[in-house]
Amino acid sequence: TQAQGKKHGITVLPMPFLIDGTEYFEDISITREEFFRYLQQGADVKTSQPMPEALMQQWDALLEEADQILYVPMSGGLSGSAHTAMMLAQSYDGKVQVVDNHRISCSQKQSVLEAVQLAKLGWDAPSIKAFLEQHAYDASIYIAVDTLKYLKKGGRVTAAGAAIGTVLNIKPVLQIQGEKLDAYAKVRGMKQAQEKMLQAVQ
Repeated sequence: TQAQGKKHGITVLPMPFLIDGTEYFEDISITREEFFRYLQQGADVKTSQPMPEALMQQWDALLEEADQILYVPMSGGLSGSAHTAMMLAQSYDGKVQVVDNHRISCSQKQSVLEAVQLAKLGWDAPSIKAFLEQHAYDASIYIAVDTLKYLKKGGRVTAAGAAIGTVLNIKPVLQIQGEKLDAYAKVRGMKQAQEKMLQAVQ
């Protein structure tokens, strides 16, 4: 969150998205609770990557006080934002280091917190980038979803598969390992899904 970022001295570039055609910025113009309320009401939600101009303005402002920037976007395999940032960073003469360590969500957050600790130990941005990318696959995320609606919408489940899954109360357990979102298991009901995720973590 923005508050967590300030606490640790991290600048958080908010993720933009459209809800029924109106643009919002995560944790700035909309809260988590409001976001999920829109989803439950059936709103049309589309994600977007940060605009290049917004990213460069943020970097320019930070470089007025800092010598180097380490930018940790979400995995390049799941979003185009990492590739865009790498292209933009080429015009900063090495002052901006873009990390693609194939992480997202809580594992991405952990990478940023590790970067902060390494910076406090005196590591420079290129060294931290190399460390994070070396340890990219040391994390895995397991997800269970209560509805197949958004997997169908994103093309990860067919309409027929979603319909059958809904009727049979099938809950997919998904795994994010590196830049892939893959099916890990299919179970009946959320209780079994939670048990399967706990087994996977163990």
